[in-house]
Amino acid sequence: MNFLGLLVDKGLLSAKDRAAVEAAVAKKQPLGAALAEHGVALANALAEAGKEYGLPSRLLGDPPAAQESFRYIPIDSARHYGFVPLGIADGALEVGITDPDNIEAFDALQFISGQAGIPYKVFLITKQDFERVLEAYQNLSGEVGKALSEYETVAKPPPAAAPGEAAASEDEALNLSGPSETLKEDAPVTKIVSTILRYAIEGRSSDIHIEPTPRKTRIRFRVDGDLHTSLELPAKMHDAVVARVKILARLRLDEKRKPQDGRFSAMVDKRRIDFRVSTFPTEYGEKVVMRILDQSAATATLESVGFSESQLALIRDMMKVPYGIILIAGPTGSGKSTTLFAMLSELDRETQNVVSLEDPVEYEIPGVAQSQVRPEIDYTFANGLRSVLRQDPDVIMVGEIRDKETAALAVQAALTGHLVFSTIHTNTATGAIPRLVDMGVDSFLLAPTLVAVIGQRLVRKLCDGAGKPFPISDSIKAFLDREFADVPEKYRSALPPFKQFYRASPTKDCPNGTRGRTGVFEILRMNKTLEEAILKDSTEEHIYATARAGGMFTMREDAIVKALAGEIPFEEINTLGGELSPGTDTAEESP
Repeated sequence: MNFLGLLVDKGLLSAKDRAAVEAAVAKKQPLGAALAEHGVALANALAEAGKEYGLPSRLLGDPPAAQESFRYIPIDSARHYGFVPLGIADGALEVGITDPDNIEAFDALQFISGQAGIPYKVFLITKQDFERVLEAYQNLSGEVGKALSEYETVAKPPPAAAPGEAAASEDEALNLSGPSETLKEDAPVTKIVSTILRYAIEGRSSDIHIEPTPRKTRIRFRVDGDLHTSLELPAKMHDAVVARVKILARLRLDEKRKPQDGRFSAMVDKRRIDFRVSTFPTEYGEKVVMRILDQSAATATLESVGFSESQLALIRDMMKVPYGIILIAGPTGSGKSTTLFAMLSELDRETQNVVSLEDPVEYEIPGVAQSQVRPEIDYTFANGLRSVLRQDPDVIMVGEIRDKETAALAVQAALTGHLVFSTIHTNTATGAIPRLVDMGVDSFLLAPTLVAVIGQRLVRKLCDGAGKPFPISDSIKAFLDREFADVPEKYRSALPPFKQFYRASPTKDCPNGTRGRTGVFEILRMNKTLEEAILKDSTEEHIYATARAGGMFTMREDAIVKALAGEIPFEEINTLGGELSPGTDTAEESP
């Protein structure tokens, strides 16, 4: 769009004045000031141009501060198509555009809107406002792009280091507050890695994936359980970036044929962040995955992980037992470790000796003697547990029960008067019992020692004010009635009324409508009836039927209750299985 030409066509500006304005703008004079000198108000001129194209116009004061809206439009796309995100209002992404004649720009916006699942509203803005927003557009691509330019200028790889040498100083490894002020030959690569780490932390990522492909290196962040591509680097940068990460994690630079594991720490906003690093050889180079471990998670409470009031009462009651085994069941990444740490934080660690065996030690827990097992030197969970029993423990935390030997030792520890906490990889709480029996634990020993099994998963949480309610249709109500049909009436009466669910709806401060995750749980608390059931028939079906008769709710049902309360979006129920689907019923019922 030729903005000044349009003003001439509309009779708001003469051809002579147009030339004067163009000359003034070329000398860096603001467009508004240049137009004002010729009797034209910029706001009126922009509004007139907007009418010509059927678009609302907007003059920007300060560049938009809603940084979260920038995630929808990569900076390269913004420059190419001539549009920038201005913020989120009324659940829609507001976009400023400079050339309404650019059909490709509107096609790109349509694609971005469809991919993100958020509607958009276009405003006409001036070219100068567009440039100001881009200048303030300090995102990951922008910062890394600058470092890439420096790398091209330097055109040197990172300095070689001896096998296993950690060439980075401690200060370098701990400085993630911003770009380093001391430039070195490998400073661009250092900046790139530091920027990636910093943006991952600021974006609440749990993992960083650095993945080689034939033509590029892809950087993905895992946020709230989902991976998102955040950056792409030239393939020639891959070895340099991996080498920098290896230096930080004190891994062998010359070993590229087999996996390696390491870790390093950084201080961000006066809090310590640990990075657990794993390298893995692939066809096109080494893939690196970094798990981000925020030490503040070690202070998680039972309330913060998502337990309801009734679940809290049950858990705190079973933690009062003097001995036995409490297990957390679920797949990798389901939040088992955080729940364990929250339970340990409620123990009296001053008068009790609490010892843990972990692989690896993820979070530091004050008052707990934590030890990392090392299978490569035959320091396994089983061998470590034998040693722990000679350390006069009161409470023992075993990171995971993986084999027959560890399971048998955990049962023996419980039988000899210790309270044992551990995790087990099963899909359900009731599935943990046949799993332990398959490992070789005798049913007559398991029944009296097992205190409880807590099955859990993580689901997305709704932001405050981001839940859009919709009434429950007849088909959904029929599903809910079938779901809870086998729960005894005295337990079913405690359920909330089946009135409405909530969908995630974007807000200004929460573009996706969700932020963070919470747990959904099923708690299998042992009692005499369940003990008899285990001794009689330890199959999962039999254990489940017995627990169900005693009022146990499943993880999916816990998610349904949380969805009815507006804590999580309706869609998260489906991540836990079942036949409940958004389908046409909910869409037709939506306001």
